Amino acid sequence: MFSIGALSKATGVKVPTIRYYEEIGLIDPATRNAGNQRRYDQAGLERLGFIKHARDLGFGLEEIKELMGLNGELGQDCHAADQIAKAQLEKVRSRILRLRQLETELERITHLCEGGTGGTCQVLTALGDHSQCLGEHG
Repeated sequence: MFSIGALSKATGVKVPTIRYYEEIGLIDPATRNAGNQRRYDQAGLERLGFIKHARDLGFGLEEIKELMGLNGELGQDCHAADQIAKAQLEKVRSRILRLRQLETELERITHLCEGGTGGTCQVLTALGDHSQCLGEHG
C-alpha cells in the first residue's frame, strides 16, 4: 500500500493532482487507514502511471477516460485506441506546424534591428502592427 505522498513520488504526479483525479473518477477512491490517511494499492499506482504517461504525450483527460475504459482486447478496443492515438498525433503535428510558423516570424522580427540603438525599435513596431508580419500565426 502507498500513501498519497509515496504515490506522488513514485509517479511524479503532484498530490493535489492525485486528489483531483480521484475526485473526477480517473483513479479509484483510496482506502483509508485507521488514521484516515489515503492508501493506494499497486493497481492504483499503475493506473496513475498510465495517466501520467498519457498526459506527458498530450492526451486530454477525456481521451484518457476513454482509453482507460477500453479493456485492451484486440479488435474493437484496439481500433478505438488506435483512433484516439491517431487523433492525438494529428493535434501534435498541427501544434508543431504552428510552432514552426511562430519560429519563422520571431526569427524574422529579431533580425529587424539586432538590438541596435537610436531610432525606433523595429521589434516593438512589428509587435504593435500585425500587418508587418509575413504570415498568419495568430
